[in-house]
Amino acid sequence: MNFHRRNVKIVATVGPASEDEATLRALIAAGVDVVRLNFSHGTHEQHAAVLHRVREISHRLGKAVAVLQDLQGPKIRVGQLPTEPLALHAGETVILYPENAPPPEEADTKAIPVDFPDLPRVAHPGGRILLDDGHLELHTLTVEKPWVRAKVVLGGELRSHKGINFPGTPLDIPGFTAKDERDLAFGLEQGVDAVAVSFVRSAADIARVRQAIAQMAPDQTDLPIIAKLERPEALQNLHEIIHAADGVMVARGDLGVELPPQRVPIAQKEIITMANHHAKLVITATQMLDSMIHAPRPTRAEASDVANAVFDGTDAVMLSGETAVGDYPVEAVKMMDAIVQEAEGHFTQWGHLAEIETSATRDDARSLTRAARELAHERDVAAIAVFTQTGRTAVLMSKARPRVPIFAFTPEESTYRRLSMYWGVIPQQVPFANTVETMLRHVEAALRATTPIEPGQQVVVISGFPVGAMRPPNFALLHTVGEAG
Repeated sequence: MNFHRRNVKIVATVGPASEDEATLRALIAAGVDVVRLNFSHGTHEQHAAVLHRVREISHRLGKAVAVLQDLQGPKIRVGQLPTEPLALHAGETVILYPENAPPPEEADTKAIPVDFPDLPRVAHPGGRILLDDGHLELHTLTVEKPWVRAKVVLGGELRSHKGINFPGTPLDIPGFTAKDERDLAFGLEQGVDAVAVSFVRSAADIARVRQAIAQMAPDQTDLPIIAKLERPEALQNLHEIIHAADGVMVARGDLGVELPPQRVPIAQKEIITMANHHAKLVITATQMLDSMIHAPRPTRAEASDVANAVFDGTDAVMLSGETAVGDYPVEAVKMMDAIVQEAEGHFTQWGHLAEIETSATRDDARSLTRAARELAHERDVAAIAVFTQTGRTAVLMSKARPRVPIFAFTPEESTYRRLSMYWGVIPQQVPFANTVETMLRHVEAALRATTPIEPGQQVVVISGFPVGAMRPPNFALLHTVGEAG
């Protein structure tokens, strides 16, 4: 299968609109690189079925596709409404109550169940309550334990299980819940390729998940952990979180509820720049093509939003409701692909490139990838080929942002899938290469299968030496296509 000549990767959330085999295949063929399983919804059985289908389709198409498990975290949500949607009108009074408490018996007042037992503790008179990513807004009038009486300020239709936020109110909820622990154990058992941790506030939240992985599956301690940045505290602790995690997600839905809207674009640029500086994965997410949930084309503002994420330097852009519950899931992916490719064509004019930090200690891999980028530019090569076991060298090469494709060759299936998340990387799973000649044959075969390359063109090859010694990379070779033994 020919790869999409696109550097920024596409993450698609799978849900009722896209979980069948035909739609999944169409999504992957249209350009999806990472499938997101949202554990705020669905059952373990449903997620296992989707993961199995993704693996089969990926194998048949010959394309690496990573599966990202997104843990729910301490998200407060609307409970199960008796009838839905529930229409809320500006000016009317409603009562919120914990699901485990008796509902109010006021027949003329609408009641909203909440899956949070401590609701009366965090609500206070005059405080704001935002529903469904801020689409609806309430102001607390009184707290009459266990009920909270509130006035509707911004009305609309409310459905079950929508998120609830209390801006400016510290909730003091454990970041890694009992449900997250059960879901993580299931994800490890199923072999997910990365895990996203919701509502991260500090590096300690990441350490807690790493410890859980070490206890549950000692052979999977290298599983990439992505910190979802959704709380103001995360921005205050951004440096330590980026150091602790393997990647970050600019989760603009909850972040945009907790922060004033005008601050979100600035936060996005700050997060992406710092993640790239420290060679960490960065995904930009939420409402990127939101109108395509119900419309076949995006707004012009949404197209600009996607393009600007590309210019900011993101590794990946993510679709949520557009592919999970939308009417046009495949069209949304195709549109995302088209916008990204157009933006990438102008990256040298408008794009932002953050140089990777220079480590205080000697790091051959960082030095070698920077040198390979300069060599590739100077000699106008067709591609860069990286041979890697863990994927780290390919990640560093990705963060150097060369102007040519990065082919990452690995015998490890887990590395092969994980590398599909990174900017510009085209993963190739090949048998272990123990000679230079074998490596070069792998390179030429991959180039012939995926690019219009001619004999005489050159490729930069990065590997460890002696070849087959399974050591960090320490040499770069300038290979001329057609000269492999």
